Amino acid sequence: MDDDIPATTLPAGARQDAPPPLVLRFEDIGAEMLPLVGGKAANLGVLTTAGFPVPPGRCVTTEAYRRVTERTALKDLLTALATTPAEDVVTLSALAAKAREAVLAAPVPDDIADAARSGANGPVAVRSSATAEDLPHASFAGQQDTYLNVIGADAVLDAVRRCWASLWTDRAVAYRAANGIDHGAVRLAVVIQEMVSSEVAGVMFTANPVTGRRHEAVIDAAPGLGEAVVSGAVNPDHFVLDTATGRITERRLGDKRVAVRSLAGGGVEHVETPADPVGRACVTDAQLGALAELGDRVERHYGTPQDIEWAIDAAGALWLTQARPITTLYPIPHHAEPAASPAGDAPASGGPRTGDTRIYFCFSLAQGLHRPITPMGISAFRLLSSSVFETLGMPVADRAAGAPPVAEAGGRLFFDVTGLIRSRVGRVAFPKVLDVMEARSAKVLRGLLDDPRFGVTQPSLRPTLRRAARIAARFHIPRRFVRALRDPASAHRDVALLRERMRGRLPAPRGATPAERLDHVERMLGGQIFPLLPAIAPAAAAGFAMLGLAALVLGDRARPGELETVLRGLPHNVTTEMDLALWRLAARVREDGETVSLLLGTPATELAERFHAGTLPGVLGDGLADFLSGYGVRAVAEIDLGLPRWSEEPAHILGVLANYLRLEDPALAPDAQFARGAAEATVMIETLGGRAGGLRGRLVRFALGRTRALAGLREMPKYVVVTALAAMRAELLAVGAELVSRGLLSRADDVFFLTFREAREAAAPTAGGDGPVSSLAPPEAAAHPSEVAVRPAPAELVTWRREEAARESRRRHVPRVLLSDGTEPEATAVRSPVDGALTGTPASAGTVTGVARVVLDPVGARLEPGEILVCPSTDPGWTPLFLTAGGLVMEMGGANSHGAVVAREYGIPAVVGVSGATEHIVTGQEITVDGASGVVTT
Repeated sequence: MDDDIPATTLPAGARQDAPPPLVLRFEDIGAEMLPLVGGKAANLGVLTTAGFPVPPGRCVTTEAYRRVTERTALKDLLTALATTPAEDVVTLSALAAKAREAVLAAPVPDDIADAARSGANGPVAVRSSATAEDLPHASFAGQQDTYLNVIGADAVLDAVRRCWASLWTDRAVAYRAANGIDHGAVRLAVVIQEMVSSEVAGVMFTANPVTGRRHEAVIDAAPGLGEAVVSGAVNPDHFVLDTATGRITERRLGDKRVAVRSLAGGGVEHVETPADPVGRACVTDAQLGALAELGDRVERHYGTPQDIEWAIDAAGALWLTQARPITTLYPIPHHAEPAASPAGDAPASGGPRTGDTRIYFCFSLAQGLHRPITPMGISAFRLLSSSVFETLGMPVADRAAGAPPVAEAGGRLFFDVTGLIRSRVGRVAFPKVLDVMEARSAKVLRGLLDDPRFGVTQPSLRPTLRRAARIAARFHIPRRFVRALRDPASAHRDVALLRERMRGRLPAPRGATPAERLDHVERMLGGQIFPLLPAIAPAAAAGFAMLGLAALVLGDRARPGELETVLRGLPHNVTTEMDLALWRLAARVREDGETVSLLLGTPATELAERFHAGTLPGVLGDGLADFLSGYGVRAVAEIDLGLPRWSEEPAHILGVLANYLRLEDPALAPDAQFARGAAEATVMIETLGGRAGGLRGRLVRFALGRTRALAGLREMPKYVVVTALAAMRAELLAVGAELVSRGLLSRADDVFFLTFREAREAAAPTAGGDGPVSSLAPPEAAAHPSEVAVRPAPAELVTWRREEAARESRRRHVPRVLLSDGTEPEATAVRSPVDGALTGTPASAGTVTGVARVVLDPVGARLEPGEILVCPSTDPGWTPLFLTAGGLVMEMGGANSHGAVVAREYGIPAVVGVSGATEHIVTGQEITVDGASGVVTT
């Protein structure tokens, strides 16, 4: 077929200033030519060059599409598409239809028509190949059109034109809008490939797309052309194979009642096939083995799992008709590479050993953070983890690389908890801790306890007890614990004193250079912050220990939910105090009618600008400044120091203030609810003490009194860390400003898309970018380090990482627990709710029926009084919304997670750990939340 392609269209020998070719053979296409040939053709070219069995073909390049469409009405349509929200499907569809009409009506110049027609000998497949297609982050599978068994030059040209128009199908436009891909940046090439007259064909994944398990081939096969399998028109034979051994681990035969066959005059037909009474597979075990081996070779060639289309012809030859990355798999966590030692040897990173399956727990989700963390935020956590390990008496080889268990995937933090699960103590204690933090993760981990790969290898209790004793002695934990019980006021004074001492150490010296600021930040995070926490935590621990003691003494005398009532209106909680301070500000603003009108009628972003400019009315401007002086270190997703604090961007707080002003019922006022909760707690203590009677009653009253005096301090350790992170953010912004002045970055906050090591290299007086490729460099650089002489410039790294962060922010699912072979244990455990009931973990007793409000991001969210907040997870940045909520449903969390604790304190019913809550519940739906039983009914 390729013999008839005009030689002038080939790149060999072409001048540098020559126009781009209109047609390229697969043999002349490389991966770097994606803008010219699109994703599908680029992959077919790479596979052809690598020697894989790809049917011969050629590509009509994007240059042809550009020339045909440049004089159409697409330019005006692109402007309209760019301003249309992804959720406005009706408008997007109308614009897409106009774009298709414009492309189909465009005249095709003779040279382009000749290029498309050339070599159209025999039946061919004409397939779209977009520049945003078959990419690692967006497959675009099925978004553009394919035409099979096209015969004749004119028919090929017509199919090419229809492929061009299919760049503007409703589904393609909607897909680009949903994935944040610029419509104007996408062009279309067209693949023209010899048809394989296949006896059997299908699809193969080189990793299991359901469980995530790598090196497990999943093959669907059916007689005829592969279109039947790809389109879902047939119930195919289904096989799962272990790629390493070739063993078939699952075999499920379909009825294969439909086959797609080529027609003699062109085109295809769907043919009904009779049922096979014997129930035979359409492929042999030998063919399955050959397919799995081919898939493994393709995966190794690309270095990532692949989605492959294949065909077997009448002679038994195996053909590869398409390969693209599997985009739905969550990446496997990886450990940082420690810096080389002076001798040039890299110390052990603590990563998984070859062949040793590891268990990774998602720390990001446990902290209520679904979005990816900035690279600098991850670097900060690595430093903090090193400090934790060193505090526990386990020195770390390289502080910047972090403690051995710390890993990263998809911009989220994961911990390797294999050692804990293989420990006699850890496999009991760790899931119990998660029961009150992230109950769903605890359930998943318990499901792994019987897996022989994770059997106990550390049966002795002695090492754990010795380490605990050393830490307790070093930080005087028993003395602090007893002192807090004896005199709670002294515990509060000690905590306040520690906070003040810390604040004094946080700023870097005046006039510090960027390198000195980085030294200061690394020193604080790597060794100065965490050691403060063991001095703060014993007081809160004493409060909860007393709650446990009361529960033990009361036994079945305490009814479900009664002990939770004791935690309502809990004093000394820094997050509750923050929320009430904001409410008091709203009450002051309410007294000024003009300010109320301003706050309710002006966008929060504009109000934030006016605040920084000092032009807000005094009651609002001064009041907000006072609030931010105490709580401006906080933010939504505040554990990431790469994200702005409220003191920098107060729009969220201004939006919450506006919501507070809409609260009309005095009985629902947060301060009234808090006071009511505190009163209910006092009454409950007396009730429970009286029910126990005598000495037991006095013990219960004492224990629960200490619980109320001390348990509120549970938020203080995190608040200390957040305060430190805010201060370190300020230091890093100063470093970023200096790099901007040197022309190395565009904005000061670009520094948060570098790591500490990269920022240090950029800040060095002789920084010129020389050095090895960064481990966090763009994949095209990291994949071929030997071909790259210098590290990407800081600005280039920042651009790529911002784009990657934007893509990861759109990821809807992040696994709580992930194995190092890619398996997500929860994937097969989650079941659809039965009879409209969703179940989770009881978090705050009580029952409420109300209107649901699904909120995925609290920034700018509005919650009407009494509405039930349904959300993925929460951190302190969400809690102002709790003040007007009638109830709470969270997809994540446990009975003692942050959202659950605040819900109990505010006395609103709550159920947490509800799988798929934000998908099964829709805004405006009436639901009932039973916080005692953990059931949500719709």
